[in-house]
Amino acid sequence: MTWKEISEPGAYVEVGSGDLYRIPKEALLEGSSPLIRKESSGSSTFIQVSKNPYVTTFEARMVCAEHNVQPNF
Repeated sequence: MTWKEISEPGAYVEVGSGDLYRIPKEALLEGSSPLIRKESSGSSTFIQVSKNPYVTTFEARMVCAEHNVQPNF
């Protein structure tokens, strides 16, 4: 999914960089200013590694391994 397609809380990994983003429900409140912004000249692809934004790093790394994504966290 792309950055703009993220619509639910969770932990997401950017496939290209391996960076982990923790998106709490407060960051996605409709009608309010976004708490998280990402600006880039390129496009990013993300996978959701957990619906829990506070998933342990170990668990997030294991999901990355299952999807052949090199974690950078």
